[in-house]
Amino acid sequence: MPLFKKFLVPLNGSKHSVRALKMAVQIAKKFDGKIALIHVYSAVRLATMTPPRISVMAPTGVAILVEGVREAGASVLADGEERVKAEGVQVETLLREGHTVQEILKTAREGEFNLIVMGSRGLSKIKEIFLGSVSDGVIRNASCPVLVVK
Repeated sequence: MPLFKKFLVPLNGSKHSVRALKMAVQIAKKFDGKIALIHVYSAVRLATMTPPRISVMAPTGVAILVEGVREAGASVLADGEERVKAEGVQVETLLREGHTVQEILKTAREGEFNLIVMGSRGLSKIKEIFLGSVSDGVIRNASCPVLVVK
């Protein structure tokens, strides 16, 4: 059995994640592998973006915002799925809600993926300094090899 058969590709719509997807497709074609695309969105992060005790949006507004973010993630996955199918590679999509790094790691472990292929960054440099890098968190804690594409 080839070393790399199941690939997990986190997508966020950035040019870095699209480059990673292209690389994953090329590797999957060489090894006759399968790709799973994952997008993680966070309703908790949206809800905590405003300071405590300041009500900017009614609960129904928050629900609408969360649904919009979920739909945007589904759109990113649909675009990725279309790209992979066009190359003749088997693909599935996974839309998850939660902490990005934790959900990627959990999915990789539970799905017994052989390789995670991801973009080097998706956030601005300033946000990376304050929030921490998703790729760094995945690299440090993954149960399988991680290929980071620039």
